[in-house]
Amino acid sequence: MLIHPLARATTTSLQVAGTLQALKTNRPIGTHDGTFHCDEALACGLLKLLPEFAEKDILRTRNEEILKECEVVVDVGATYDPDNLRFDHHQRSFETKFEDNRCTKLSSAGLVYKHFGKRIISTIATHHKIELNETIEDKIYTKVYSSFIEHVDAIDNGVPAMTGDKNYDVTTSLSARVGSLNPQWNQEYGDMSKGEFTCLQFKHAVDMTLNEFINCVSRLLLHWLPAREYVERAVKNRESVHESKRIIKLEKSVPWTAHLFELEAEILQENKEKLAYVLYQRDSGDWSVQCVPEELGSFTSRLPLPIPYRGLRDDELSKAW
Repeated sequence: MLIHPLARATTTSLQVAGTLQALKTNRPIGTHDGTFHCDEALACGLLKLLPEFAEKDILRTRNEEILKECEVVVDVGATYDPDNLRFDHHQRSFETKFEDNRCTKLSSAGLVYKHFGKRIISTIATHHKIELNETIEDKIYTKVYSSFIEHVDAIDNGVPAMTGDKNYDVTTSLSARVGSLNPQWNQEYGDMSKGEFTCLQFKHAVDMTLNEFINCVSRLLLHWLPAREYVERAVKNRESVHESKRIIKLEKSVPWTAHLFELEAEILQENKEKLAYVLYQRDSGDWSVQCVPEELGSFTSRLPLPIPYRGLRDDELSKAW
């Protein structure tokens, strides 16, 4: 696994322990002990990206009196009080979502991201020497929640990705990989106690989740965001490609799907037919055509290619055409 330099720098000296006496810093980040999950591991990692928590260690306990000694507490304590840095979501009264129109309630990761996400994104952008204006920062903030954080929130809260029959099991999600780091029922701990071993494994979980989060944001900043201008030009120039105005031609092979849906809403009139096909040239020099999906994330195309053309390429496609 490629470790992002910012992730390595953030957690290299991190200590995780079950007692205050075992930690090198005062008023640590607090979370619960026992079996750990993706949401609190990620929540702790996100906090470590902020300067006020960068030097803090992590204390794992359910002792309420000890948790009072923590600067910030996530995923334990039955209290959501951002003013006092308490971020739990297990209380019956909890209904907070990232946005009102979403069905997913927040986990501790979502809570930390909701309150600190823009600052965290700014930290990563600064690492890459990228300046963000408010509009772009808002766009990245929402995109990161949709493409990374919400999945963690949903799994922790038992929200299925879809309804209906399941065609296959998803066992390699970030949440599943974090779960696999927990001690097994017949685990041997060597010279460590179970608690010490679990704390060590939790540090690995923080490393893993933070690294994948930083890489996700970095990809959006460095690669996804710059692609928007190519897609925007293609949408605006669609009439030069075909008289139907439903086909766009990209100057380069760039990530286009999310940008296309946004730009359709911004540029195209409601009474105009939606885009159907995207043309782009591969690195090999060959040209490809992709059907626009019915909606973002869908495998169903708005206008599938005619059956005689499907699966053909090169001379075979030219002859059939």
